[in-house]
Amino acid sequence: MRRSEFLRAVEDEFGARSVALMTDLVLGAVGNRTASEALDAGVPPRDIWLALCEENDVPPARRYGVGRLEPRRS
Repeated sequence: MRRSEFLRAVEDEFGARSVALMTDLVLGAVGNRTASEALDAGVPPRDIWLALCEENDVPPARRYGVGRLEPRRS
């Protein structure tokens, strides 16, 4: 997952709450950092995305393949 895909996925899933979640919610799974801090520290965007999903009870069906402009091609 690229950074741009991560940011798109966060916006699509969380909408108006996305900015607050990125800057205020501390995620233990990424070293007790916020999502923004984790990105700046070089944590892979997919790890941050999965931590955000876990913390916010996003159903597994909405966790994978999000953030892409087009579906993956085989």
